[in-house]
Amino acid sequence: MSRRPVFWLLASGIVAVIAYAAFKPAANGGGNGGPGDRPTQISTVLSEVGEVALQVEAQGTVSALNTVELRPQVSSTVRSVHIQEGQEVRKGQALFTLDGRADAAKVAQLQAELAQEKAKLADAERNLKRSRELLSQGFVSQSALDTAQTTLDSARASVHAKQAELEAGRVGLAYQTLNAPFSGRTGAIDVHPGALVQPGMASPLVTLTQIDPIGVAFTLPERELSRLLAVQAAGAARAEVLLNNGERISGKLSFIDNAVNTESGTIRVKAEFPNAQRQLWPGAFARVTLDLGVEKQAVILPAGAVQTGPQGQFVYLVQADQTVQLQPVTLKRVISRAGKQYAVVDGLPGGRKVVAEGGQNLRPGAKVSEGKAAGKPEPAAKS
Repeated sequence: MSRRPVFWLLASGIVAVIAYAAFKPAANGGGNGGPGDRPTQISTVLSEVGEVALQVEAQGTVSALNTVELRPQVSSTVRSVHIQEGQEVRKGQALFTLDGRADAAKVAQLQAELAQEKAKLADAERNLKRSRELLSQGFVSQSALDTAQTTLDSARASVHAKQAELEAGRVGLAYQTLNAPFSGRTGAIDVHPGALVQPGMASPLVTLTQIDPIGVAFTLPERELSRLLAVQAAGAARAEVLLNNGERISGKLSFIDNAVNTESGTIRVKAEFPNAQRQLWPGAFARVTLDLGVEKQAVILPAGAVQTGPQGQFVYLVQADQTVQLQPVTLKRVISRAGKQYAVVDGLPGGRKVVAEGGQNLRPGAKVSEGKAAGKPEPAAKS
């Protein structure tokens, strides 16, 4: 046999193998949704419509409602330090006393000068009275009466000026004692008796921070702004903060910022909590739950039913012919109850059969076989 017939015989065999492989029916269970595929086992759930308690959670930072750096208003030396670092102080309590002897002497001098001016005023009033009597008897002229009136007016002005000087002196003397503007806890103390202090010094004498009540600052997505404003208008919205030991402290919404952050699309919010036991500390992280009321006609699904693809989030709907159809949805929030996670979505009506489990390898149009149903979500939940 020549080489040419052998060559053509081998080529024909290769073509036959390729054709067989191309037209051979796909093996069962390929999962691509073809007519020969074995149906994929799934579990389903009906999308439920009901009321959902709206409780959004966020990670926040504990922040003091009031904090102030106490600095001197006058140049002086420290005479006494009445507090210790980390001490709880009351509003109005004396914290530092400066050397105010010069200001005290100035106040005493101004008091004496004011008394002198008041004496001159009294004498001017008597002279004016006598001038009026003498004018009525014809012993003095009208110009003499006018002069007495001018002297009286000048004496009154001098009294008012000295009174103003005295008040200014008393203000300067008051600067020699630094009192707590509110109740709180002191920080580090950087000065001691005998130290020279003056306005504009780099370090404050002490930093005072209010601990009780205390705030927690956090951010929420801007989509929650309308609900935040609604609950604030209706009254104090309830808030809770979760402690590291599992305990919760109840508080209230206290502040909504006046602008949305355009970069992050969030709104800054604060909640206020009682802190008599000092369980919250400024600067610490805290988990906050904010009650925003109740959302009616909310569509609820198991969280695992919502998948994410290149075009966004979606679910698979089971059709009457036991195939699946992709349905885009918008995930509004994830809520939890009884240790399970559920999703609240937009873009899906209630009562639709949705793939709850087993949808990871599905494609639109794929055949499915229903196993055990995943069950229906309860009508109320919290996030």
